[in-house]
Amino acid sequence: MSPIGGINQGGYQPLYGKVSSGKALQNAADGAAELAISEKMKSQTGGLEQGSRNVSSGIDAIKIQDSALGEVTDYLQRIKELALAASNSFTVTDSDKAIYQKEIDQLKEGIAGVANITTYNEKNLLDGSTGDLNITTDGNGGAAKIAGANSTLEALGLKDFDVTKDFDLKDIDKALEKVSSMRSDSGATQNSLEHLYNINQTSAYNVTASESRLEDLDIEKAVGNLDKQRLLDTISVMMQKKREEDEEDKATRLFN
Repeated sequence: MSPIGGINQGGYQPLYGKVSSGKALQNAADGAAELAISEKMKSQTGGLEQGSRNVSSGIDAIKIQDSALGEVTDYLQRIKELALAASNSFTVTDSDKAIYQKEIDQLKEGIAGVANITTYNEKNLLDGSTGDLNITTDGNGGAAKIAGANSTLEALGLKDFDVTKDFDLKDIDKALEKVSSMRSDSGATQNSLEHLYNINQTSAYNVTASESRLEDLDIEKAVGNLDKQRLLDTISVMMQKKREEDEEDKATRLFN
């Protein structure tokens, strides 16, 4: 049986529902194999679309993380400037170093604050408590990972950094390298997730298009069949009426 139903299989009445809905497959009787394939395609499309939403959320989290790490980089750059100034012992007094350290302490508080408040959906992104974030990317269980980041003062090795005491400028450079490495990892992961998102979107579009070709009704053909069936029904009624009239004429001649 064709997906839109044969003319001699129930007349034209079943076609009305299909034409109004635009769907050729309304139940298993319209094509059991086609319906099963269509449902499988719908499931695949649903998995791809949910995977895209998951990936999109991951990209949002990375953007938040990277923006916050950019703030940490700015704090560290300023700390380095102040530390360089404080290291010039020929022109800087102890009281000058104390002033520098006061600003450095404020900057360190800023770094600690960024690490504590940077979150996505109640998950901390920069204090080392969340660890790696796993993302399901499609309906087949595909997965991607966002590496955990830690920009706390302890992780950066600057908790006790103090220019009024013995200090090493290399400690700041190491902290900058750590932040740069975290941002590099985030950038690579974001690129990978964006690639996965595009693949999911393209795949979902193509699967949906295939499903539509299988499930959607050929409206022009269906309407043509309706018109054809109406014509056949009209002819059938006319022939039945003609037979009845012939029978009446025959009976009249016999009795006369």
